[in-house]
Amino acid sequence: MKRLCVFCGSNPGSRDSYAQAAIQLGELLAEQQIGLVYGGGKVGLMGIVADAVLAKGGDVIGVIPKALFAKEVAHIGLSDLRIVNSMHERKAMMADLSDGFIALPGGFGTFEEICEAITWTQLGLQKKPCGFLSVDGFYDSLADMFEHATKENFIRRSTSSIAVFENDPVKLLEFFENWLPPSSEKWISKDES
Repeated sequence: MKRLCVFCGSNPGSRDSYAQAAIQLGELLAEQQIGLVYGGGKVGLMGIVADAVLAKGGDVIGVIPKALFAKEVAHIGLSDLRIVNSMHERKAMMADLSDGFIALPGGFGTFEEICEAITWTQLGLQKKPCGFLSVDGFYDSLADMFEHATKENFIRRSTSSIAVFENDPVKLLEFFENWLPPSSEKWISKDES
């Protein structure tokens, strides 16, 4: 893996553990010489993870739309800051630059971005792992929802391995290193019953 995309909040959240996890993940990426691709802001968990990578001498690419450049207070100390025209262009560029996707805690934007990455892998549009760093159980309810959707036959068991939930960033990166895409890209059931 050359680069991983990290989706996360533009706010730090209510617990110190969220910031600590962002620092730990950023340092780990730099130590393993894995570049960071992220949303380009210097605020919240976004800024914390980027600063942690930079502090350890790692490579960081930020991708931010013009409309959010001022709102998210773009991080001008990055190795590479790319300004794009739209959110769609942002997500496409981040996906093109990355070998996998990690979600730290965040809000609607984080949820949407990681779920779109999972869907692109499920549909075979890319072959990249997706993981949730479930700091203090942040994503446990979502893991339960994914399992419920699998039991109810909306997610195939063979593709449920696309997304992994882990509370340890070391284990999450190990999962990414050993991840293999699902053998079946087909996700629509042919059963008519």
